[in-house]
Amino acid sequence: MSRIVVEGAYVATLDPARREFTGHVVVEGNRIVAAGPGSAPAYDDARVVDGRGCLVTPGFVNTHQHLYQWVTRGLAADSTLFEWLTTLYPVWARISEETVYVAARAALAQLARTGCTTVADHHYVFPRDGGDLLAAEIAAASEIGLRFHPARGSMDRGQKDGGLPPDSVVENRDEILIATEAAIDRWHDPAPDSMLQIVVAPCSPFSVSGELMRESAELARRRGVRMHTHLAETTDETDWCRETFNCTPLEYADRLGWTGPDVWFAHGIHFDDAEIKHLGSTGTGVAHCPSSNARLGAGIARTADLRAAGSPVGLGVDGAASNESGSLVEELRHALLFARARGGPQALTVRAALEMATLDGARILGRSDDIGSIEPGKQADLAVWNLNTLPHAGIPDPIAALALSTPPPLALLLANGRPVVEHDVLQTADEVTLATQVARTQAALLA
Repeated sequence: MSRIVVEGAYVATLDPARREFTGHVVVEGNRIVAAGPGSAPAYDDARVVDGRGCLVTPGFVNTHQHLYQWVTRGLAADSTLFEWLTTLYPVWARISEETVYVAARAALAQLARTGCTTVADHHYVFPRDGGDLLAAEIAAASEIGLRFHPARGSMDRGQKDGGLPPDSVVENRDEILIATEAAIDRWHDPAPDSMLQIVVAPCSPFSVSGELMRESAELARRRGVRMHTHLAETTDETDWCRETFNCTPLEYADRLGWTGPDVWFAHGIHFDDAEIKHLGSTGTGVAHCPSSNARLGAGIARTADLRAAGSPVGLGVDGAASNESGSLVEELRHALLFARARGGPQALTVRAALEMATLDGARILGRSDDIGSIEPGKQADLAVWNLNTLPHAGIPDPIAALALSTPPPLALLLANGRPVVEHDVLQTADEVTLATQVARTQAALLA
């Protein structure tokens, strides 16, 4: 069993006592076995990592992404959400197994380079001749080496039914439910050290029928897996739900069984006070995607109010076509700044933002016992941030340096005890090759 010892670093454990200290973290195999101040015991066979001047945090948890969009970045750059979707759906209708594999590897590599060790991806576009797209992104995640929660998405309301997506990328309800349950049978691993867990994830109220939403919730709860969908992202969506269903998006989701501690919504920007209270009382989570929300001009989520109400709020990169940087550590900074822009300098602390990137994300995915903090017995998902740099030197609080300054380089990223990034270089794929493949794939897709 391999043993790695990080020595002399500032460690933010995020454990129940929120301990922070200058000291050590010891990893054996895929588990953390010790963490404490001062030096670690001497081991004859350990790899020792010099952590002086570094900050160790739990690996970040990305609670919302669309990996396939990495090959459609930069399009519809000045559009609203509905304009953006109308522009991009015809392009996405041509994606294939190879397209998704190339896009997912590149997007996952960027996530790893920015401190992420666990990824929830929401894939909902399944062209009929596209191949096995879910298998393609699962293979990509395995190769890059990240813990993966692919959400088997779906759409059954196409243009002929008054929805936005082209009819060529929607499926019928029976097809969706059969394919979703087959994905659970084939891929879902509920073990504590699982690297792969399936999520049930109809796309959104304006691309999915109420029947599919209800039956998807029944399927997820029967099989004991999590549930995810987009909700309350724009005022247009709220207006559409009021006109179509005579209620708000959350009221609509709630009546279909879509609230509870096994549910989380992407974006969740436009909730009123009563709805935020309801989300908190039911333990329903929100994936906060500040960069994408700003890119599309959708608004600023009320993250401080949601957290105060008891709703777990994690961070999400969202689709790379609405957040071209694909950087999870940037989401931490943007979440902090946008919360303060909305609610003042005390609205969100730097440590609360770090909790959103780690503990809250783990809670949303149902992995609080496995990941999200640095504690003996938990999985060895760790980020070692090098703060020995010009942008960070002289900032006395390492967590403030991480959250408020430019993204620091990674000295080491461990996912399941395996080095994925070392000395700010991805170890599991060649970045130049990935970039070349992305450029060629996008050119072919647009052509």
